[in-house]
Amino acid sequence: MDLQRTGSLVRPPSPMDSLEKQLSCPICLDMFTKPVVILPCQHNLCRSCASDLYDSRNPYRFSGGVFRCPTCRFEVVLDRHGVHGLQRNLLVENIIDIYKQQQELSGNGNTETSLKSKESKEPKCQEHEDERINIYCKTCQVPTCSMCKVFGQHKDCEVAPLESVYQAQKGELSNAIDSLVASNGRLQSLLIQMEDACRAVQENAQRAKQGLAERFDLLYAVLEERKTILLEQIGKEQDEKVATLRAMSQRYGERLQASTDLTDSAVRALEQSGAAEFLVAAKGLITRTKDAARGSMGEERPEPGFEKMDHFAVSTEHVEAVLAKMDFGSDDDDDFDDAEEEEEEE
Repeated sequence: MDLQRTGSLVRPPSPMDSLEKQLSCPICLDMFTKPVVILPCQHNLCRSCASDLYDSRNPYRFSGGVFRCPTCRFEVVLDRHGVHGLQRNLLVENIIDIYKQQQELSGNGNTETSLKSKESKEPKCQEHEDERINIYCKTCQVPTCSMCKVFGQHKDCEVAPLESVYQAQKGELSNAIDSLVASNGRLQSLLIQMEDACRAVQENAQRAKQGLAERFDLLYAVLEERKTILLEQIGKEQDEKVATLRAMSQRYGERLQASTDLTDSAVRALEQSGAAEFLVAAKGLITRTKDAARGSMGEERPEPGFEKMDHFAVSTEHVEAVLAKMDFGSDDDDDFDDAEEEEEEE
């Protein structure tokens, strides 16, 4: 059994000493200060001490996280409220209040020592050095002493017991912290919603870009296909006209050759000296020469403008106008109609 020594006197620890030990925080080693939080492992901590310990290991103030019990090392998973999300142990807080009241009412020898120690820790009034600050001026909203209320600057002010104001304001601050934690939770939820919205915008924009690229690729394919068809039409007519002209050229060449041979025969006949010989050959030559001359006058010829290819010109102004005005949510049919009307007016 543990024994405490006071000089030469040896006495066992009192039940109040054991109770005070049970009511001590494992972090600050002092008696619990309210509010007291209870961990899932059933160990208790001052919430301020737990918050300081958690903040020291979480310098960036991340929401949630893991908190390790300093007594048994049990890991507690915290929500977005952090340490403030832990449940208060109202039973321990009530026991502490009863213990403090009992200590104040106790008449044993340790009471005087504890009171002296308590008085030594309590602040003194600056105007009345022997008086401890034990009341609160509600008018000036400052702590003061009894002498200031009776004879000093607070004699006309409304005052209240310091402990009652202390407990009231601690409760008010605790409630304000809880409200702030709840507000932080709402802000955290809004931040998560904003992050989700950003991701949704990025994903939707990527799908829109992909869809737009596919539509334009389809337009390119349609234009290339139409271009190939129109080029084939031009090439087909080109080949037909060139073939027609070459056939005519061949016929003209053959007739030219025959006409040249006939001309040479007629010239040789003219050069003959004998009249009889000339007359024998001249009759047939004259007929053939006249027929050849008349035949050249009625030879088949291409129609006027046969060589032109202007009818293959494609008007793309209205399409260019539509493409230039292409936008999201536009009606292509209406754009084509407007472009055609503008073209007709011009």
